[in-house]
Amino acid sequence: MRWIYTFVTLICFGPAVSRAQPQADISNGIVHARFYLPDTATGYYRATRFDWSGVMPLLEFRGHRYSGQWNPVYSPTVNDAIMGPVESFWPLGYDRAPAGGTFVQIGVGVLTRPDTARYSSFRYYHIEDAGRWRITHRKNSIRFRQRIDGSSYSYVCTKTITLPKGESGMVIAHELRNTGRDTIETNVFDHNFFVMDGHDLGPGFGLRFRFHLDTSGSRGARDLAAIQGDSIVILRPFAAKETVFAVLKGYDSTAADYDFVLENPLTGSSLHIRGDRPLVRLVYWGYHNTLCPEPYIHIRVAPGQTFTWTLRYSFEPRVDSSAAKSTR
Repeated sequence: MRWIYTFVTLICFGPAVSRAQPQADISNGIVHARFYLPDTATGYYRATRFDWSGVMPLLEFRGHRYSGQWNPVYSPTVNDAIMGPVESFWPLGYDRAPAGGTFVQIGVGVLTRPDTARYSSFRYYHIEDAGRWRITHRKNSIRFRQRIDGSSYSYVCTKTITLPKGESGMVIAHELRNTGRDTIETNVFDHNFFVMDGHDLGPGFGLRFRFHLDTSGSRGARDLAAIQGDSIVILRPFAAKETVFAVLKGYDSTAADYDFVLENPLTGSSLHIRGDRPLVRLVYWGYHNTLCPEPYIHIRVAPGQTFTWTLRYSFEPRVDSSAAKSTR
């Protein structure tokens, strides 16, 4: 395993931090973001559910904070000890691997299947090979590139996070190149662990979509959150360890419906999220301090081919939902 860090401009490491948890900052003068960097020995996140690139403990815009630690339980191998717009891929080759055999988790590496139990994203799997990471850091962007050379699945996955000059936004561009002999077919979802200005959720916090919502498989107290047309609205504060969950429907087969807004009524801050690929599944999950839209897209990459997708985050003043509808 080889770790390559390329720093084109000054990286923001304090001496103690560099020994414990390597990190880097980027800024365009309007938006500021901080990232924990992949590292098998000292990385902040070393579990096997989420992609190791793009772990974002800090995201700021004009005095508003959009990211931070939401999970009170921390260990580098706890599956949800992670922050920001982190992504998780369905594993490659798990079902055909025997107990003791290996499978691939994009963004993590080659893992061991310990037994014949079904795959669980909440379980830690031993990492055989974390691949080769190359990280390039500039003033307003950072690029993570992971290369895996497996026996059947091999790839180069690149994630570039940019704060465009003069804009109140963030762009996350992905490129997955299949360098192996087997077709890569998987779903990936972005969990969007955002913490809005450090506030606990309460009445008025919500998610707004560009289509009317239909829901199934809901979990949680019925008086905790409600579907109201094109929005999910929190009705009351969360009790200790209380969560809410639902599978959402109503979107179409185009990329246009990968479009939603997180709103904090206490500070007037909002975050607009858009993607350029069609949704294949849409979930929302809420805890006392984070309300997470979880959009899934489908990936299929033949050997020698490349698949791309891009997510755009805009920091906007909160607007009335009826006014928003009139502009769409």
